[in-house]
Amino acid sequence: MELHIAKDPAQLSENVAAWISNYILEVLQTQERFTFVLSGGNTPKQLYSLLAKAPYNMVIPWEKIHFFWGDERDVPFEDERNNARMAFEALLDKVGANPENIHVMRTDIGPEESAAEYEKILKSYFGKEDTTFDLVLLGMGDDGHTLSLFPGLPIVHEKKAWVKSFFLEAQDMYRITLTAPVVNRAACVLFLTTGANKAITLKSVIEGTFDAEKYPSQLIRPEEGELHWFVDEAAAGAMEI
Repeated sequence: MELHIAKDPAQLSENVAAWISNYILEVLQTQERFTFVLSGGNTPKQLYSLLAKAPYNMVIPWEKIHFFWGDERDVPFEDERNNARMAFEALLDKVGANPENIHVMRTDIGPEESAAEYEKILKSYFGKEDTTFDLVLLGMGDDGHTLSLFPGLPIVHEKKAWVKSFFLEAQDMYRITLTAPVVNRAACVLFLTTGANKAITLKSVIEGTFDAEKYPSQLIRPEEGELHWFVDEAAAGAMEI
């Protein structure tokens, strides 16, 4: 695991944009496509806006990138809470991404059907390969959740399925999510975390004893790939660095 600390969210986004750009270009020197899992929420929005501007909109070969999502709320695409909508508005609509390479988690069908369809898409991409995604971008909630892997829920213990749906009572909605097994087969996982409100949780996740029931972010430990935590000084404030 590598820890990268920036002064504030703005500097963090600048650092991550540069890192991702370099990583994409490096990977594409040895293969024809790059598979990228996008994250929802507020933290990556600033990052996406940067990637959609110069120099990144010019140097990254967007037509070679295949986009996926880590999780989705079962709300219509038009709903502002929809993770895919945010990514389209902040990034995809602005960089000329190939529509055929964009794989949203559908919310116009039932959540179980959507999860099954998404797993089928992933198996068509990675079913015969040891490694899944080239890059998975994740966030971490105040409670230590990542993706839709929330503390104390059965989804935390999923060992086989790559995609699952379930009803989240706390939010009165269904969620569709990648699971730890498929993410842990990725070539690289990058957590993006900011804010003093996450400092204690971040310390527990990185420096504490393993307790995935309480801190599901600890589940994300790539088997063969890289793990990077990009955080700002406020989020890192409780850590022993």
